[in-house]
Order: sequence, then structure tokens, then C-alpha cells
Amino acid sequence: MTTDTPARLLQLLSLLQTPREWPGGELAGRLGVSRRTVRRDIDRLRELGYPVQATKGSDGGYRLVAGKAMPPLVLDDEEAVAIAVGLRAGAGHALEGVDEASVRALAKLEQVLPARLRHRVSTLQAATTPLTSGDGASIAPETLTVMASTVAGQERLRFAYRAKDGTESRRLTEPYRLVSTGRRWYLVAYDLDRADWRTFRVDRVSDPFATGARFTPRELPNGSAAEYLRQSIHRRPEAYEYEYDVTFAAPADWVAARLPAWLGQPEETGDGGCRLRATTSDPVEWIAMRMALVGCEFSVRGPGELVERVQELGGRLARAGDGRK
Repeated sequence: MTTDTPARLLQLLSLLQTPREWPGGELAGRLGVSRRTVRRDIDRLRELGYPVQATKGSDGGYRLVAGKAMPPLVLDDEEAVAIAVGLRAGAGHALEGVDEASVRALAKLEQVLPARLRHRVSTLQAATTPLTSGDGASIAPETLTVMASTVAGQERLRFAYRAKDGTESRRLTEPYRLVSTGRRWYLVAYDLDRADWRTFRVDRVSDPFATGARFTPRELPNGSAAEYLRQSIHRRPEAYEYEYDVTFAAPADWVAARLPAWLGQPEETGDGGCRLRATTSDPVEWIAMRMALVGCEFSVRGPGELVERVQELGGRLARAGDGRK
């Protein structure tokens, strides 16, 4: 019998978060209390904001339903490990749609995970799939979670950084935002030593350290971290830039919802389709694949190298389909 009320409420909440309806008698048996106590505990959970729905009948029943707000979740060990592994995998690969919010969730979860569960998460992750960015560079999930915590807490961040030419340096920054490009993670931050805004590739960051020093966020040029990153990448002299011109047989808003914002904003063409013209330094192979993943008919007007890559991709996919014969 569970006599400690807080412990009993947590146990009851854990049972209710299983997607099924629980008869009152079964809950009473699980908790070792009377049905009357179960009813009182249900009322307490409702007062705390948990939307528990009751059904009438010989034994009655209870189910946790969707409410207007997200109440705290109670996870058992296996559930916590599974969620942490999934968030780590998504964050490490910088998947489109798995953005800073996912990293913040991972940071919160790992902050409260017991040491034994953190070890299980790390062991399981290492045994299943490597954490890599779009070009195969390794990203430690701890790096992302430390950065996300300093962004959310407006806390100065110190780390070691390796530039493209291999130059090593130490940076003290005021982190503004983490941005996922679908292939890599970047940190947009104010570099205190250089007294200017900078972007940092996360896979080149090591030994991130939250200093504990708070700061008031400065006003970012252009207002948008994603736009600042796009312009920063395009300003780099070492990056080969080219213009691409693609038309889609779908409305502009439909296409825009399926493309990363930094690839540009498609414009309506008046015939139910749209046209996307922008500049990038991303590999043409990746751009070709991104256009194909939009999920509608499209035509590449240029450059010639992108046209060739799209044709190669189409041929490769066609040959893959022929393998079923």
C-alpha cells in the first residue's frame, strides 16, 4: 500500500499516461488504496492541471485526455532513455524540422536524468548510429545541449573552435541562437573578443563551457538568426557561390513550406506554379536532392551543373526502380 500521497499521485499519474482507460477498482488495487482515495487523488490531479476524464458505469473509469496546455509528463526509465536517444539522433544529424526546440528538450531531459540513465543513453546511442552532420563530421550531443542551455538562459559561453584552415582558438561569446540548416548546426553569437557577431559551425566546436555569467541579448543585425546565417555563409570568400533557378508545378506557399528558409523564397508565376531564384554555396548534389524532395514536378533552368546533377539523380532513381524486374 502506498501511504505517501505525493508518491501515490506520481504512481497514479504514470498509470494514467498509458493510453487506455483505467477502471477505478483496478487503480485502487494497483495503488493499494480504496476507490474513494482514488477519486480524491483524481481530483488533486485535476487541480494541478491534468485533464482526467471520468466515465460512468458499474466500476467507473478514468482516462487522461488532451487539454489546453501541456502538463508535466512522468516517464519511467525505459521511456526516458528512448526519448533521449531519439532526440540525440535527430540533433546529431541536424535533420530538417528537428531544430532548436528539439535540442532544448534534450537539454532539459538530460539535466534531470540520473547518472545511470545518462550512461545507458550514451551506450545505446554509440551502439546504434553515429552522430554526424551533413558532411560526416561528428557532433557530440553534449555540445548541443550545453549551447542550447546557454541560449535559453542568456548565459555567456566559452569554447574551443577550429577554423576551416585548421587554426585553433578560444572564444568567449554571448550565444544568440542555434540554427539547423538540414545538414549542419550553426551557432549565431556575439564574439566578445572580436566585438562583433559571428557564426560558428557546431561540428568544429569543442569543450563548450557555460560560464554562469548572464547577459542582456544584443540586437542582431537583420533580426533573424536564419537570415544572418545565410548572409554570413554567402559572404565567405572561400565558398564557391552559384545562382540557381528552379520552377515548381505547385503554389509558392506550398513549396516554401517544404524547403529550408535559407534556400530562398519562391515567387508565384501566375499559372499555379512558382519560381525559386537564389544564391548558395551548398554542393549541387545536395541542392538537387532537396529540390526532388519537395514532392512535385519541377524544372531546373540553371546552372548547367545543377541540371546535370538532377538528370543524374533521375537516372539513378530510375535504375533503382528497374531492379524489381
